[in-house]
Amino acid sequence: MIKSILSKSLVLLFGMTLFYACQKGKMKEIIFPSTDLSSENLIPKPLKIIPTHNAFGLDHTTAIYTSQTDKSFEEVGSFLADKIKSKTNLRLAVNKTDAGQVNRMIFINQSDSEELEGPEAYQLYISKDSIILNAKTSEGAFRGVQTLRQLIPETSNDTLAEMPLWPIATGKILDKPNFEYRGSMLDVARHFFSVDDVKKYIDLLAYYKINALHLHLTDDQGWRIEIKSWPKLTEVGGSTEVGGEAGGFFTQEDYKDIVAYAQQRYMIIIPEIDMPGHTNAASVSYPILNGNGKTPKLYEGTAVGFSTFDTRKDTVYAFIDDVVREISAITPGPYFHIGGDESHVTKKNDYIFFVNKVEKIVQKYGKRMIGWDEVAQADIDNSSIAQFWDSEKNAIEASRKGMKVIISPAKKAYLDMQYDTLSKHGLHWAAYIPVDTAYVWSPESYAGIPKENILGVEAPLWSETISNIDELEYLAFPRVIGYSELSWSTEENRNWENFKVRLANQAPYMDRMNVKFYPSKLIDWKESRFTYKTIQKD
Repeated sequence: MIKSILSKSLVLLFGMTLFYACQKGKMKEIIFPSTDLSSENLIPKPLKIIPTHNAFGLDHTTAIYTSQTDKSFEEVGSFLADKIKSKTNLRLAVNKTDAGQVNRMIFINQSDSEELEGPEAYQLYISKDSIILNAKTSEGAFRGVQTLRQLIPETSNDTLAEMPLWPIATGKILDKPNFEYRGSMLDVARHFFSVDDVKKYIDLLAYYKINALHLHLTDDQGWRIEIKSWPKLTEVGGSTEVGGEAGGFFTQEDYKDIVAYAQQRYMIIIPEIDMPGHTNAASVSYPILNGNGKTPKLYEGTAVGFSTFDTRKDTVYAFIDDVVREISAITPGPYFHIGGDESHVTKKNDYIFFVNKVEKIVQKYGKRMIGWDEVAQADIDNSSIAQFWDSEKNAIEASRKGMKVIISPAKKAYLDMQYDTLSKHGLHWAAYIPVDTAYVWSPESYAGIPKENILGVEAPLWSETISNIDELEYLAFPRVIGYSELSWSTEENRNWENFKVRLANQAPYMDRMNVKFYPSKLIDWKESRFTYKTIQKD
């Protein structure tokens, strides 16, 4: 099998293979204790794991090689090398024929194997001497790299060889996602979060194979994205936030930086401009947009449902056209989210008229429209997507129309819900959502929506009660880790008793990433500096 894979590679790989074969004869045999790949703490759980009960010794004599037919595979290899360096302090060469002594290799291979179903599927073959990661696309290779990262121990074993060595259990992993869409939403409108905060969240989500970050960019309390043709949106509408702090906004360069950072981690950014409700920040910037009959003022509270655009005014649609045009031009992903929720002061006929018109604007700029489940009431076509957060009736109507549905029920998937009555942050209007409740449900059959209509799962994080990255992490982690498994792993592969053991062993990673997670007492956390300090403090 390895020979057939290597035969498709270019001169670089042939040279590496010859060099590697010469070095192999000089290697001192390492006797590893028996290891079981199937008992590793992988999240999300792969589709199939076949252990062979030995180990690959990752050390300073390991090198990374990649297929040369697609430059993006080499970029994935460099990403892996950077992450190995940050975890182990090993600096592994990537595609270097003069890499010095090479005893073992990691090969990231572009494969046309029929066993690889879909762009995110991957195969990992781990033996004593080599790790071969097969994928049809660099996106699939990137997902496989996240699995490999999780297989590398947090600490080296210094008793097996003269130099530090990280044993990786051998065997075979075959994997692909259950749902194509696996997301989280971050509300930067109620409270603003910086570019660095968003990038950190992207890194953490990517580690667990989440591939979509939905940014809630506008609401009554703030407008957070620069629109060059309407500058007062950020000058006025971006000037405050819940509680009266200074607010803030992303310039278009900031936003493009976030988009590029996400792209490097094979994650799409989905921009949301909420309308026709949740629009006070826009209307206070440009009162001509306002439709609720009241003089708009900057808003710093948390009530909902009081604002609306004037849905019968041509200027409003000219404004929306400009906004969608400017944001779509700097958003390479396929989706544009129009919000559409809680438009309580918009008459139903006006609401339907509005959504129908805005769908056409979104399509004009080459995007598929997403809206909260209320949009299913409008006369939209089946290329648009409903995000189920509240109304089962709306979600079922969307599926009846042939639309795809994103599963985000507030009482199961909202990250801003408190864990319990003692939670320091969050709300509980939908439910308390402890770590087990967040995990023990089936998106595949929730509310009777046919699986073929389900695009995927998203865990939204609204920011009424949080204003910094520590508080964000408290609400998101560890629950978002469970949502990653709900959206990637098949239902038959999910089991709470097994998951909570694997979740407990995520503590060292979160500690290393300085994640201020909520140390739920439902989980027997593997000891780390952070969990110990947090538990003592609480």
